[in-house]
Amino acid sequence: MCGRFSITKQESEIETRFNAKFYTNDYVKRYNIAPTQLVPAISIEATDQIYMFRWGLIPFWAKDPKIGNKMINARAEGVLESKVYAKLMKKSRCIIPSDGFYEWKAMENYKQPIRIKRKDDELFGMAALYDTWVDKDKGQTVNSFSIITTQANDLISEVHNRMPVILNKSDELKWLSNATATDELMSLLTPFNNDALELVPVSTLVNNPRNDTEDILL
Repeated sequence: MCGRFSITKQESEIETRFNAKFYTNDYVKRYNIAPTQLVPAISIEATDQIYMFRWGLIPFWAKDPKIGNKMINARAEGVLESKVYAKLMKKSRCIIPSDGFYEWKAMENYKQPIRIKRKDDELFGMAALYDTWVDKDKGQTVNSFSIITTQANDLISEVHNRMPVILNKSDELKWLSNATATDELMSLLTPFNNDALELVPVSTLVNNPRNDTEDILL
């Protein structure tokens, strides 16, 4: 699964990498993103804009937004069979920019937090699905998402058997195009290249989602 990640680059770096502009001024660097929080997202509806979406998908029909707390990930192998995700695969795909995600490696007497990132420290895009929910009581519209996961590659299997789908840069526009056939979309949901990633031990500060500072990476 993917339960925590980071995005620590400057706003301008994110805009340049994904060829899109932030729609709001709400972006701040994040070292320990947890479910229910707002993060940058680029959707199929506006590929040149970066919006803030809530992590944890709330289906449009949901009566209680707390359902999103259980829908932070969508398994690639089952998206087309899911009553929720199958429809979103057709028209509600998005990319979540990131520069690292966390897993916990079981040691003899404790679990060591590990940050998985690109060796070149560059940003990458995670494949995700989103939906729009209306909070009728507050009169607010909430866009929320689930990160798609796949089987871990050989490197990440050292710490976990799942990993988020990291799209190749050349495939990102395919993911955000209405013209891409379903079979081709599914072919993108595969483990990322071992050689491009590395595992970096980080501070146990990351264990508490209230800790969201650069000290986590030390």
